[in-house]
Amino acid sequence: MLTHIVIWKYREDVSESEREEHVEQLRALPGLIPEIETFAVGFDVLHLARSFDTGLVVTFRDRDALSIYTDHPEHQKVAAFGRSLSANVASVDFEDES
Repeated sequence: MLTHIVIWKYREDVSESEREEHVEQLRALPGLIPEIETFAVGFDVLHLARSFDTGLVVTFRDRDALSIYTDHPEHQKVAAFGRSLSANVASVDFEDES
């Protein structure tokens, strides 16, 4: 199993409606990309100084499935939109052998 985590820190000038549109676009991906095993996305609820605004956790069967997701045109579109809204984006991908 491979876990893919992404977090976005939006620019200060990004409106609430743009933030919501980003999350809605992300939520559409499981219906478009069958390689997604599990999917969760949401807005930060703690609002700590270290917090990012939105987080995504997706699992895939293996690296090949992640590659298909990464290259999928719908993912590319949503990823570009997210980058256009963000001051900072971070990610981590790891394999869980348990």
